Amino acid sequence: MPVLLVWGAVAALVLTALGGWAVVGGSGRGGAPGSGGATGSLSLPWPKGGQASVVDTGSGRSGTSGEQKPVPVASVAKVMTARVVLMNHPLREGESGPLVTVDQQAEDESGSVHESTVRVEAGQRLSQRQLLELLLLPSGNNIARLLARWDAGGESAFVAKMNRAAADLGMKRTVYTGASGFEPTTTSTSDDQLRLAREVMRDPVFRAIVATREVTVGGVTGTVSNTNRLLGTSGIIGVKTGSSTPAGGALMWAATTGEADGSGDGESPGLILGVVLHQRPDTTPAQGLQAAFDTTEELAAAARRAANGGGSR
Repeated sequence: MPVLLVWGAVAALVLTALGGWAVVGGSGRGGAPGSGGATGSLSLPWPKGGQASVVDTGSGRSGTSGEQKPVPVASVAKVMTARVVLMNHPLREGESGPLVTVDQQAEDESGSVHESTVRVEAGQRLSQRQLLELLLLPSGNNIARLLARWDAGGESAFVAKMNRAAADLGMKRTVYTGASGFEPTTTSTSDDQLRLAREVMRDPVFRAIVATREVTVGGVTGTVSNTNRLLGTSGIIGVKTGSSTPAGGALMWAATTGEADGSGDGESPGLILGVVLHQRPDTTPAQGLQAAFDTTEELAAAARRAANGGGSR
């Protein structure tokens, strides 16, 4: 049975900062998130609007810009969806996991022109790994809700798991109201999302999926492409994009410094993590996402130079 991609609004991505990376200049601030204090001297080209958080996991230096107030995060919410699924159903590298039967609701939602979906048919059998690929690469909202029903029996019960997982990570300004991020009531901050980024990038299966440019999933016509157009640019190896009119553009990203390949456990030297949120909200999803890409490309390039002992500009 064929699986076709159906595109509406592209979903959003985000990441939060931890540690003590001192930032000087622009609207950025250094020190631990929320501390307002600087402990060193590092300047990054922070966005003029929205929020951004960055951490160099090797040195522990971090920085944050923008007011850390909860904003819609769009499909960046799918990062937590993937985390909860992998917490409850761990996969080893190379494993496909159990087969999941596509239900009628997932098929019915496939035809939406108002959100990003993946065309699937009721009765189709796809592995857990394949569903995670369809969740994270083309950002299928119907796949997020299908995984929620498979894991918890219903989306409401799954969302409760998402919020418990957020609380366990200290994400105090985050509220999930759906598994896909389509609802504007799912809100967070870049600092909170960075906490999540550090956690999920420790999982080798998650890391491998978000670093994939395109993949062929059983039953798919052609290939499924990653919405993250920055893969391979400025050392970027993931993580998740997202966009909507209320959220603007969002991106949770990971980049290697060039000192190491960044393929370790998410805390290895050579890995920089970042999140940008609320870029050009209330425009079109495409405009917001492009702004998130532009902001991230500058931040990642400057952070890599700083990590390697050079100036940020």
